[in-house]
Amino acid sequence: MTDFVKCQRLKVAVSLQRFVDEEVLPGTGLEPEAFWKGFDALVHDLAPVNRELLAERERLQGQLDKWYKAHPGPITDMPAYREFLHSIGYLQPVPEHVAATTANVDLEISEQAGPQLVVP
Repeated sequence: MTDFVKCQRLKVAVSLQRFVDEEVLPGTGLEPEAFWKGFDALVHDLAPVNRELLAERERLQGQLDKWYKAHPGPITDMPAYREFLHSIGYLQPVPEHVAATTANVDLEISEQAGPQLVVP
């Protein structure tokens, strides 16, 4: 069974609290008390937005579940399926212009498409 400790208003697994306090924070200049106070504020400030996002996820999943029950098996009409996904808001129209930069990113990632080997 997981043991919990109170960090501000949060109940945190003891193992996570120890990891953050003993492995993550040393050398950062941030004291554990300040970290947990700030993290607590973030969690509580963002909780309403998080609830809204989870409700939207639940709504989308319900719509998808209904569609799959009504259309079992492989998708046979891809245009109709895509239209359904657009109609429930799962897919959004492609924006006319997207501004993104790749400053200070290796050429292999910023310009060369393909699988990337990630190693330690």
